[in-house]
Amino acid sequence: MSGPERILVTGANGNLGRALCDRLARSGIRACALVRSERAAAAARAHASDVTVVDYADAEALARAAEGCDAAVHLVGILKETRASTYAAAHEASARALVAAAKQSGLRRAVYLSILGAHPGSGNACLASKGRAEAILLESPLATTVLRVPMVLGGDEPASRALRARARSRWALLARGGASLEQPIDVGDVVSAIVAALDRPELAGRALDLAGPESLSRRDLVLRAGAILGNRPRIVPVPLAALQLVAAAAERLFADPPLTTAMLGVLEHDDAIDPAPAARALGLALTPLDATLRRCLGAAPS
Repeated sequence: MSGPERILVTGANGNLGRALCDRLARSGIRACALVRSERAAAAARAHASDVTVVDYADAEALARAAEGCDAAVHLVGILKETRASTYAAAHEASARALVAAAKQSGLRRAVYLSILGAHPGSGNACLASKGRAEAILLESPLATTVLRVPMVLGGDEPASRALRARARSRWALLARGGASLEQPIDVGDVVSAIVAALDRPELAGRALDLAGPESLSRRDLVLRAGAILGNRPRIVPVPLAALQLVAAAAERLFADPPLTTAMLGVLEHDDAIDPAPAARALGLALTPLDATLRRCLGAAPS
């Protein structure tokens, strides 16, 4: 990587943030890791020496943390909204704060990680909020590249844990029998895409839709993962309408519901894109799905 020597990384305690900090360190790049709590800081310190606890909506705090950095990777985002953590605060407010911080510090370049399907006009609250955050960054003076990705596999994040559990189980309960389309991408490919985007100023102002090389139903994904482990789970269809009722009730009853209607909508969103244009722009060779699954599942290479 021939770009910046110090990079601000928001949301650095997550699986992807930790993997990115590790990659930057191996390249001789110092990551200035930002997290929201002392507990998150403990997770990040094993991967970055410079860790700061901040409120992502506090532009002054972000500006202080960004001193000496000329690029940022904005990984902050939530799939599930709660009464204490809203989409507007996590996505839009943090994007506005980053733009304001850039005006006060030396930040000139940013890469923002978004979700496939994000659009300000989306009927899904999460996807609409992510789309508005994209617009805030793309329309600002901060030279931003947006990377929209689907399910990321390969670490200890919820998607990988859920797939491992289903692949090992005797019975797998899936909404609509697993009819939704998935196009999972390897965590290493996402990290490589972020690093490549930082190193390509010509991609500023663009939003790239990136995914893994295969789109398949969630049912087929679970069965394929099970086959790698020598197991064949029995798929049990769960009506989507029933899950929507459960999610709506949970939103009314709990401050931190286990499932929300917007979260369910994102999980049931069909991902089926041609990843080749984005991969070419970023100079990526995408990891084959079976290789990603073997790593995710802890299976030996074939």
